[in-house]
Amino acid sequence: MERASLPAHTIKILITIKIDIVPYSDFKTLDKAINDLNLTLEESHDLFADITPIQPSQKLKDALEETLELATNISTEKARSELILTPVFLEIRRIFQGKIGYFSGNYFNVDDSRGLNGLCDFILSASENQLLITAPVITLVEAKDNDLKQGLEQCVAEMLAAQIFNEAK
Repeated sequence: MERASLPAHTIKILITIKIDIVPYSDFKTLDKAINDLNLTLEESHDLFADITPIQPSQKLKDALEETLELATNISTEKARSELILTPVFLEIRRIFQGKIGYFSGNYFNVDDSRGLNGLCDFILSASENQLLITAPVITLVEAKDNDLKQGLEQCVAEMLAAQIFNEAK
């Protein structure tokens, strides 16, 4: 029995599978996030008043001195995260002797039914494990377009997801 051979001009077909994951950033306004997630807004202006500040190491100061102007000139979220935030997160890891997991741009799917899924800007965990995100975690959201108020809705959704994730573990 002869096997049919493919002609020399065989066409390759690429199959793309679309995964519908509603990202945290789909919460477009703070009001929508609060209403959709059934939250109550309480403002606190002295939330960290009892926390003693930690002085940055010389290594962090040097890194930021080297990268701050470049990050400002490039002026994209990606540049800011790579050149400004990453040195800060590495400083946190040094302070805790590497016992902090650092995740950047990872999926954090906690509750699909409430829209608490998608990519997070940053997640820190109290574990040196870098393969899996393990509780307890905190999520961190970059300010959008140098405006702290932009991105609050994403921050609220990610904070709730972190709370649910931590309580479940």
